[in-house]
Amino acid sequence: MRVKVLSTDLRIVNMRLRMPFRFGITTLTELPHLFVSLLLEVDGRQTWGVAADGLPNKWFTKDPETRYRDDIDDMLKVIRTACDIAVAAGANASVFDLWDRTYQAQIAWAGGWGYPPLLAGFGASLVERAMIDAFCRDQGVPFSTVLRDDRLGLRLGRIHPELQGAKPRDLLPAAPLRQITVRHTVGLTDPLTDAEISDVDRVSDGLPQSLEACIRDYGLTHFKVKLWGDAAKDAQRVRSVADVITRNAGEHFAFTLDGNENFKAVEPFRAFWAALTSEPALAGFLKNLIFVEQPLHRSVALEEGAMKEFAAWQERPPTIIDESDGTLTTARQAIAFGYAGTSHKNCKGVFKGIANACLIEHRRRNDRSRPFVLSAEDLTNVSPVALQQDLCVIANLGITHAERNGHHYFKGLTMFPADVQEAVLAAHPDLFRRHEAGFATTRIVGGVVRIGSVINEAFGAATKLDLSRFVGAEQWTYESLADAPR
Repeated sequence: MRVKVLSTDLRIVNMRLRMPFRFGITTLTELPHLFVSLLLEVDGRQTWGVAADGLPNKWFTKDPETRYRDDIDDMLKVIRTACDIAVAAGANASVFDLWDRTYQAQIAWAGGWGYPPLLAGFGASLVERAMIDAFCRDQGVPFSTVLRDDRLGLRLGRIHPELQGAKPRDLLPAAPLRQITVRHTVGLTDPLTDAEISDVDRVSDGLPQSLEACIRDYGLTHFKVKLWGDAAKDAQRVRSVADVITRNAGEHFAFTLDGNENFKAVEPFRAFWAALTSEPALAGFLKNLIFVEQPLHRSVALEEGAMKEFAAWQERPPTIIDESDGTLTTARQAIAFGYAGTSHKNCKGVFKGIANACLIEHRRRNDRSRPFVLSAEDLTNVSPVALQQDLCVIANLGITHAERNGHHYFKGLTMFPADVQEAVLAAHPDLFRRHEAGFATTRIVGGVVRIGSVINEAFGAATKLDLSRFVGAEQWTYESLADAPR
């Protein structure tokens, strides 16, 4: 097989959130949403593929000193560079080989310019996703088939040597899931009850705003609670969230805590956890904790001295990395240090996520003494491409519940033209519904999204888009964000 990228094109749609999303050190109110289209040649046949993602503030770098406009410039630079590298890579024997060549060159380039691997990998991941989309369309079969039939040429041992000789079908579920439980994001400033929303902050768009309203309208059972990194403030927040969840979600619920890199050393996190678990009122609630996500800042999360202290803490909760998972080796490094595992996000890489899923399943089969976790976290994903592709991958990895927040912070698909919304509704009637006000929005029933239409499609997204109507990345300006539609 001969696979090569012939050309790429970048287009942007500005998006405004229906309410502020506070996470970590920033509050997101609007952002550009980027589409990457790519012309792939497979044995002389040419097929277009598409990938998409938002360009969020302060996630890939978490640098409080930089301006958002400069962060966006950096994101666009690494994405353009990955596109150029992929075109220059020429013909390769498989999609995996083409990705591998692109990824390694991208990481080398980024290191020379001081860009962190997490950011560099984001650029490579968009090219990777568009290649996979195009390849699935060329093959005329869904992602689940090309993955399990080994048509992508994925060499697991190239990423994790202990998996040498293994195939994805050996370690992944025999078939993808066809529904995913929504793990609802509780942002740092999200209202918990309807009563606490002021008239100024109330969003009157027909979608639920408070946590209690979301539980009621969506039937939620799983939650992700953001932490500030202030012990007293977080304890009060967890108490308040626990009260709303236990009163509204019933007895059968589960949740995760997101540390957002707020702890700069192990001891403050350990002290926070001791204070939290010592509260009698939270004892029952904390029994439903699944894991804690990325409590330690990325600068220390995998630092050897801190990890010795972390490993010596026998009573630690199951803990995973997220932002620290910047390279192909960090997942197994984290597991060696005592972490339960890592997260999957398409923005960190599809092949990387597959390899990590296989690594964790391999460890589960060979070590029954400890828990191993591969979670699915969100990057405020929305349709018509990013959400479906992300759901497609996590369903094939067998991850039963996933943080979902795009439907919560955006007013459905109202940022897109009516014909795009109609196409999504027609192609994915199990995942989307027409809101009473007429716009397309995510369908969540009993806390679950059903994704049969996603699994049956090439790489998740069935909608064919005319991207030429959107602004070219070269013509887009930061100032245009001020005009993002509400």
